[in-house]
Amino acid sequence: MQDSYKMAIMISNCVFISSQKGGGGFMFKQDILLCDLDAFYASVEQRDNENYRNKPVIVGGSVKRGVVAACSYEARKFGVRSAMSMGRALELCPQAIVLPVNMKRYRQVSQQVLNVLKEFSPDLEPVSVDEAYLAVKRNTGSTVAEMIREKVKKRLALPVTIGVSVNKLLAKIACELAKPDGMKTLWPEDVSNTLWTLPVEVLPGVGPATENKLQQFGFYKVGDLARTNPEILYNLLGSAGLRLYNYANGKDDRGLVEKQQAKSVSEETTFAQDITDREYILGIIMELSEGVGYGLRSKGLYARTISLKLRFSDFKTITRDITLPQATNRDIDIYNSASLLFVCNCSNPPWRLVGVRASNLEKFRQAAFFDEDNEREEKIIRIQDSLRQKYGREVVCRARRLYVKNDL
Repeated sequence: MQDSYKMAIMISNCVFISSQKGGGGFMFKQDILLCDLDAFYASVEQRDNENYRNKPVIVGGSVKRGVVAACSYEARKFGVRSAMSMGRALELCPQAIVLPVNMKRYRQVSQQVLNVLKEFSPDLEPVSVDEAYLAVKRNTGSTVAEMIREKVKKRLALPVTIGVSVNKLLAKIACELAKPDGMKTLWPEDVSNTLWTLPVEVLPGVGPATENKLQQFGFYKVGDLARTNPEILYNLLGSAGLRLYNYANGKDDRGLVEKQQAKSVSEETTFAQDITDREYILGIIMELSEGVGYGLRSKGLYARTISLKLRFSDFKTITRDITLPQATNRDIDIYNSASLLFVCNCSNPPWRLVGVRASNLEKFRQAAFFDEDNEREEKIIRIQDSLRQKYGREVVCRARRLYVKNDL
C-alpha cells in the first residue's frame, strides 16, 4: 500500500506541475470562465411570455408522473427544486405556472448563447445546454465576463452567471457562489479564505455516498481535506482521494475539451397521456423528422441510417432501423423512413413515446441526380431553414403536422 501511495502521489503531483509550472514558480497561461444560464428553461419561458415574468414557473413533466426539470427563482423561494416530483413541487407552490419541457426551443436559444461566446474566444467547451467553459487571455477574465453578461442580456434578454479563475474547478465554484445573475472571481490566493470554508460536497466527484464516508472520518469542510495528510485520503478513497486533495487545494489540471462530432442526431417525445391515434403519431413523426433533418443540416451532416423508437403503454420499448442506399439530411427522406418503420412495427395501441434518430453520419454524400421533384424539395428546405434561423423552428411546418397542431 505504501509503494502504491508513493507512486500515485508522484503521478498526481507531476501531472499538476507539468501542466501549470513555468520557469519560475507557477504560471497560468489563461483565465477560465464558466458561463451558466440561470434557471435556463424557466428563464426562456419567462422571457418569451411576459405573463410569466416575476411569477413562480415550473418546467417539467405531467403532474401525475413527472419531475421538475427547471424552476424560476420565484418558485425556488417556496422550496421547489430541480428533480423534485411535480406533485411535491405543487404542494409547496400550488400557484406555480406549470409548463411542458420544450427542448427544441431551449437548444435553439442555447446555440444563440454559444454564438455570443464564440465572439469572445474560439476556445469553448459546452458542458450542457445551459453551461459552457471559455478560455481567454490571462488577466482578462473579469473584463470579458462582464462583457459577455452585458451582451447576452442585451441581445437575448437572459441572465447568465459567470465564474472566473485559472482552472475549471475554481471557475465552477466561483460560478456557484455568484448565483443568481452575477459574476465572481476565485483565484488561487483566495482558496484558503473561500474554498476551504465550503462543505466537501462542492468538489467534483463528491456525491452523497462519498460525502457520508468523508464525514464519518471527520471531513466536513473542504479545508479539512486540504489540511490532512494526502496518504489518509488515498487509503480511504484510493486515487480519487488524491484527486480530492488536489481539488481541495485549488489544483485542477483538466483542460477544455473540444466538442466531438456527433455520432447521431435524435429527437423524441413522451406523451402526457397514452396515444391511440395512428395519424396523430405520424404527425409527431413528421415533427421529429423535421427537427432531426434541421439538426443534421445545421451541422453539415448526412445520415445513412434512420431509426424509430417506440414505447407502448406497458413500457415495452422497441427500436427499428433502416439503412438508406444514399446518405440524406432531408426531412421528407427521414420521415418516409421513420413512418415506414412505424407502420410496419406499431402493433396495437396505445403508445407512450416515439422517437426518431439519424446515425451512421457522413460529412459528404455522393452527388445525386436532381429531377424536378428533388430540386423542388431542396428549394423548400433552403427556405424553411432560412425562416427557422431567423424566426425559430416552429415558424413553418409541413401539412402533415397540422393534424397534430389542430388536435392541441
